Amino acid sequence: MKTFKLGGVHPPENKLSEKAPIEVLAIPAVVSIPVSQHLGAPASPVVAKGDKVKTGQLIAKGAGFISANIHSSVSGTVVKIDDMPDSSGYRKKAIVINVEGDEWDEGIDLGSELVRECNLTPQEITARVNEKGIVGMGGATFPSHVKLMVPPGKKAEVLIINGVECEPYLTSDHRLMLEKADEMLVGITIQMKALGVTKAIIGIENNKHDAIEHLSYKVKDYPGISVEALKVQYPQGGEKQLIKALINREVPSGKLPIEVGAVVHNVGTAFAVYEAVQKNKPLMERVVTVTGKNLKKPSNFLVRIGTPVSELIEAAGGLPTDTGKVVNGGPMMGKAITNLEVPVTKGTSGILIFPEREAARKPVQNCIRCARCLNVCPMGLEPYLLSVLADKKRLEECEVERIMDCIECGSCLYICPSGRPLLDQIRVGKAEVGSMIRKRSQH
Repeated sequence: MKTFKLGGVHPPENKLSEKAPIEVLAIPAVVSIPVSQHLGAPASPVVAKGDKVKTGQLIAKGAGFISANIHSSVSGTVVKIDDMPDSSGYRKKAIVINVEGDEWDEGIDLGSELVRECNLTPQEITARVNEKGIVGMGGATFPSHVKLMVPPGKKAEVLIINGVECEPYLTSDHRLMLEKADEMLVGITIQMKALGVTKAIIGIENNKHDAIEHLSYKVKDYPGISVEALKVQYPQGGEKQLIKALINREVPSGKLPIEVGAVVHNVGTAFAVYEAVQKNKPLMERVVTVTGKNLKKPSNFLVRIGTPVSELIEAAGGLPTDTGKVVNGGPMMGKAITNLEVPVTKGTSGILIFPEREAARKPVQNCIRCARCLNVCPMGLEPYLLSVLADKKRLEECEVERIMDCIECGSCLYICPSGRPLLDQIRVGKAEVGSMIRKRSQH
């Protein structure tokens, strides 16, 4: 069974919602749509307080090359543009809209029939993906049009589609593969055309037999696309780990997948590309898993961007009384949220509710030099060393020790018998080193 070679862990899978079909969540009364839902520069609002907007209408324009357009997920009136709390706890600029009906922007095809034929040129496909605000749906939210533009001197050879969903609990990609396979496959062929490649591989972890079977049957009608089953090993869905597992190539430190001829997109991104190119539909809703061991009804919802998290929890049976923590994302890489009114964004793949007994962290004890964190690091780093250097603000040494190569998978934190806050310290250090590198490049 194919997998990556270095490190990795196998936490309990807990895929409680894998059999729950995607349900369309009711539209809320008010949405709060952040202008920064992607990696790169925040978008600039093109609407003002009092403006009437339609579902799918552009409300903030991407500012710069690495940025993404933002569209209204509802129709109604803009009531304010203000700094609002987001899931990280910081106040960020958002456009707040009072919902009135559900009137869609003209030009969006609301029909459900599959449109296979794409007559756009590669440049037109990339422009459409940019225009419709498509970003990486696997969590990193990198603007997708940038990945479709191969830099001069580089050549794309293979498109890798990430259907791994290795985070415990999360099942939104799994359901999408089962319920929207054809749309996703057309989205893949469109991306292949944009990149000028004839080969695409969909990597899926071996705990999703139904998705592997279903897509293996479906790809017969789509030349050049194949399905590969992968060993269940976290973080199999990491970009560099997936490339190593599927085509046995290693992305050099500090470089992007295109260095080894690969472009990686998530299955959710492939579906969003289909809707953007074939249906003229911007990215203004997504599938979100709402799950937890004590939740009445673990579910997968199709949710409009800007919907408060509290509404998703309510639809899944309400917040259990013994809740200890609510996490945006999965248990390994997700972050706890303190306010349930924060909005769903393009990068929200799941909302996980931990019971009290599982929410508390182990008490922090001294490092016992067991080296487990080294053994499980999929990037071959020394997490204990990076965390100490970051904590002591020795940033130049952090850079030398390749802190920027950390993919923040949390394997080190998961395995540490001393409960050291390894990932937390590395994340802070990584942000500070990144800032130091950017300042240096400006001089």
